[in-house]
Amino acid sequence: MSQTLPQMTPPAAMIRTLGLIAAICGTIIVAAYQGTYGAVQENKRIAVERGVFRVIPTAKSIVEYIALPTGTVEKVGGFGTAPSAGAGGTAPAGAIRFFAGYDEAGRLVGIAAEGAAKGYADNVRILFAWEPTSRKITGFGVVAARETPGIGDKVSKDRDFLANFPLAAEVAEDGKALAHEIRTVKHGTKTHPWEIDAIAGATITSRAVGRAINDTAQALLPRIAPHLDQLKEKP
Repeated sequence: MSQTLPQMTPPAAMIRTLGLIAAICGTIIVAAYQGTYGAVQENKRIAVERGVFRVIPTAKSIVEYIALPTGTVEKVGGFGTAPSAGAGGTAPAGAIRFFAGYDEAGRLVGIAAEGAAKGYADNVRILFAWEPTSRKITGFGVVAARETPGIGDKVSKDRDFLANFPLAAEVAEDGKALAHEIRTVKHGTKTHPWEIDAIAGATITSRAVGRAINDTAQALLPRIAPHLDQLKEKP
C-alpha cells in the first residue's frame, strides 16, 4: 500500500513568511525603542543632574556647556543638547561636555565633568568637580562601575581614599595642559598634592579613578581656563 508524502512548502513561500515575521519583529523593536527613548533620556538627565549637585554641594543651579577643540566654550541649548548639534543632540567631534554650578547669587562655585578609564572588570565612569578659585579637584562620584563588590567599590566609601581630595589641578603657564599630571601612587607613598594614594587591595580601581580624572582634566581645564570670566556669572 503506497503512502502519500506530505507536500513540501515552496521555498518562495517560506521566504515570504520569514520576511513578514522579520518585518513585524523589526517594527515592534523600533516602536518599543521610540516609545521608551524619551523616558530613558530623561532618567539619564536626572541622574547626571543629581550627580553634579552631589560633587558640587554648594551649587543651587547648574548650566551645561561644551568646550570645543577650537578653544571656545558654548552654552548648551537645553540640558543635554548641544547648540550646534545635529539630529539627536550629538555634540561636535572633540567637544567635552561640562557643567557649571552656581550658588544662590548666581556666582560660579564649581565645574563638574565626566571621566572614564579601564578598571578591573570594565570601565569606571566618574563625575568629578573642579573649584576655579583654588584650582583644585574637590571630589568625585562614581557614575557607573562593575568592579568586585567589597573591593573595587571601596573608592566611593574608603575614608582614607576620599581624604586624597582636594587635588591640585592648575593649568600650566603655557596653557596647554595641567602643571602636574594627576596620578595614583602605591598606597602610603603619596608625597605631592596632585597624587592619589591608592587603596591597598583595590589598586586597579584606584588607578582607574586617577586616570579618569587626569585624562578629562588635561583636555578640559586648559580649554576653559581662559573663559572663567565668562563663566563666573550665571547666564
